[in-house]
Amino acid sequence: MPLEFLKRRGGADAPSEPARAPASSVLMPEEVVAQDYQLKLYYAGKSSEGVRLKAGPAAIAELPSMLVGLARSEIEVVEPLPIEFSQATPTIATPSEAMQWLNAHHVHSPITRHALVVLESIDAVDLAFDTFVCALLEGEVDTSGYPEYNAVVGGVAAHWDEATGDMVCRAVVGWGGKGVRGDTDRIGTRILGGLLGNVLASQYALGLTAIERPVPAAGRGGLVCAHCGFASAHERAFYCPKCGMRLLRG
Repeated sequence: MPLEFLKRRGGADAPSEPARAPASSVLMPEEVVAQDYQLKLYYAGKSSEGVRLKAGPAAIAELPSMLVGLARSEIEVVEPLPIEFSQATPTIATPSEAMQWLNAHHVHSPITRHALVVLESIDAVDLAFDTFVCALLEGEVDTSGYPEYNAVVGGVAAHWDEATGDMVCRAVVGWGGKGVRGDTDRIGTRILGGLLGNVLASQYALGLTAIERPVPAAGRGGLVCAHCGFASAHERAFYCPKCGMRLLRG
């Protein structure tokens, strides 16, 4: 005879599960533990006094030779930007200006692009009228070819004096990025002195002069040079920023 009374009763006769205790509320801690994130970019540079050079195409051609003995990479020449790139800036916050900047400088090496970002960001170089001769002057590059944060880049920047038409050349160095080293400033000063010495040693050098950099005017831009066809972004320019020839005005 089966022992029916030993079988577990189901259905309505089964005992109900014990009620769950209400979930306890989570207390807010007195102090919130936060994870901090930050990125510090440090750009710095130096510029020398100006050196007046005799005007002429030979003076322009001699600019790269002023970096000989100091350059640790290929020497590149960055010419003044024409009017279609007058708004170019290396700032991603303004996409249209940043796109102009990329279109204008994508042909240059990573070293030159890095130098332009640093020196244009601190207003040491203005390609509305400057001709910039650039190279790596100290330090190393990473696997992508870009200078490390403590590497020194730069060279010479030259523009045409609006009063006399002579070329005014100055030494310019810069460094920076994600970090800073204490001796980079000292190294930059030493290299700047070497660059200035090379400029003064030029056969076209006339001596030191005060620098009065032209200020590009906002508006429609300047004239088109009849000699080289360069469309200047500097509305008040009397001399072509690229070739140095006097601009013809009606």
